[in-house]
Amino acid sequence: MNPSKLTLTQRLTEYEKLMRLDKPIGILLLAWPTLWGLWLSSVGRPDFMVLWIFVIGLVLMRSAGCVVNDYADRHFDPHVERTKNRPLAAGRVSEKEALILAGVLALLAFVLILPLKNLLLIQLSVAAAFLAASYPYTKRFLAIPQAYLGIAFGFGIPMAYAAHLDAVPSIAWLLMAANVFWAVAYDTEYAMVDRADDLKIGIKTSAITFGKYDVAAVMLCYVITLALLAWVGQKLYLGWPFHLGLAAAAGIAGYHYTLIKDRDPARCFKAFLHNNWFGAAVFAGMVASLLQTR
Repeated sequence: MNPSKLTLTQRLTEYEKLMRLDKPIGILLLAWPTLWGLWLSSVGRPDFMVLWIFVIGLVLMRSAGCVVNDYADRHFDPHVERTKNRPLAAGRVSEKEALILAGVLALLAFVLILPLKNLLLIQLSVAAAFLAASYPYTKRFLAIPQAYLGIAFGFGIPMAYAAHLDAVPSIAWLLMAANVFWAVAYDTEYAMVDRADDLKIGIKTSAITFGKYDVAAVMLCYVITLALLAWVGQKLYLGWPFHLGLAAAAGIAGYHYTLIKDRDPARCFKAFLHNNWFGAAVFAGMVASLLQTR
């Protein structure tokens, strides 16, 4: 389809698909670690303006990241069954349109934080934008690009601390490390879906790197994630509700094992989507624990 022949309504629909607004799982997986950081950095009382700026900003940046990802993979996606009908891969959106859209979204996200007048936050936002824009290209040379994704998706954590405290203490980096291992777990499940196609086109993923140990690696990453989160809870003296949340998250991770153990693509994708509940369980435990200490 020629992009120039699209009606305005059709064009906006394609932009929505390009930004993955019709598939909110990416927004949720970005939102949970950001919310962890916002609640812990404010001891359960996030600034209302900061909260809404971050929520809107993460939607904008995740959307921009999806556009950049599809631009970077525009020559690969047509050869992958799951992605061949994406707007750029199918030619319904032009490369120029995609770049302009990504630029506008990133600019809007940057403008959002300016009212906070926080230099450290501005500096971190530039780093976050670089991570989001460069991640799609790491699949060409990094053996486990999912770890880089975890840094990009977790960068809302130090930004949250900067917004509330004008500093980034060590606990923020510990929390971000937990998110990196969680991202490797859930994005390996995602990569297991496309492993056959990725091998054909030469993209590197953790599912390929881990090989026959992929399931074990996913479960080990869940264990490390939970251990690091428990360490965060110990350092911040979070109470039993937090540990109950971790127990619930551990149960969810155990359920994911039953989905991925046979490496069936559909069930692996189901496990990936189900990670929303892992992040939610951890967040619920944090909120409840901080409410208990008031």
